[in-house]
Amino acid sequence: MATYPLHYAALTLALFGAACTETKTPDIPPPVVQPTVTNAAIKDYAQYTELVWSDEFDGAGALNASKWMYNLGGGGWGNNELEVYTNSTDNVTQSGGNLVIKALKSGNDYTSGRVLTKGKQNFRYGRIDVRAKLPQGKGIWPAIWMLGSDIDQNNWPKCGEIDIMELRGQTPTEILSTMHFADNTGGHKYEGIPSVKLPDGSSFANDFHTYSVVRGKDQMQFYLDGRQYYSFSTSNTGSYNYPFNNDFFVVLNVAVGGDFLGPGGNPDASSVFPQQMLVDYVRYYQYK
Repeated sequence: MATYPLHYAALTLALFGAACTETKTPDIPPPVVQPTVTNAAIKDYAQYTELVWSDEFDGAGALNASKWMYNLGGGGWGNNELEVYTNSTDNVTQSGGNLVIKALKSGNDYTSGRVLTKGKQNFRYGRIDVRAKLPQGKGIWPAIWMLGSDIDQNNWPKCGEIDIMELRGQTPTEILSTMHFADNTGGHKYEGIPSVKLPDGSSFANDFHTYSVVRGKDQMQFYLDGRQYYSFSTSNTGSYNYPFNNDFFVVLNVAVGGDFLGPGGNPDASSVFPQQMLVDYVRYYQYK
């Protein structure tokens, strides 16, 4: 908070030979009001009870344009992916109370959907919950993740990337979480947890599960169905810039193929299409 000096003016008047002094109230500039940063201190998962923003996907057809935009097109997206993203309701729609992102095959071509809150809703400190049922199968890559909202000013990886959940379709019993950031020369660095499994070791495609990240100043915690499995903080980035105190937006997509899946990970004759990710809701909570 800025501090301003107080200036006082003294005015001496002579009236009928008598002197008196009047002190006036100075014109003090109003204080500079700093933006309020709420929820900077990280708390336990259950303490985030104030719902700030959500989409329950209770509509039908196209998504709510006030909450979501689409990435469109192909070109590999920097990972040699095979799909072309569209805004067709064949690939992205609302049905049965869920967001449905569907990967389709037509001949040797693939289409799918990638939606994001960029320019619609930013998120900083608090808890993000995404309840989803994932696809599985060779060549399938569903992801629930976030990108720094300043990406147009600070190119990736400087803007930061939070992969809340990614799954390699050929290993549907494990997910992973990864944070991407830049070193002092702008080079790509990353750190995360490579394998998280359900207590019974079952496939994540069998049922809905809740994937969560809690963000506070200088630290993050990751949860599966309310159980913490990983944490990340400024100690993980060391002397490099920690971009994760900034605003981020949410991204949901299902990719087909790509470097992330590893050698031989692209779809082949054994792969089954269509594949779909169902998202019951996306919710953003804070505490009082």
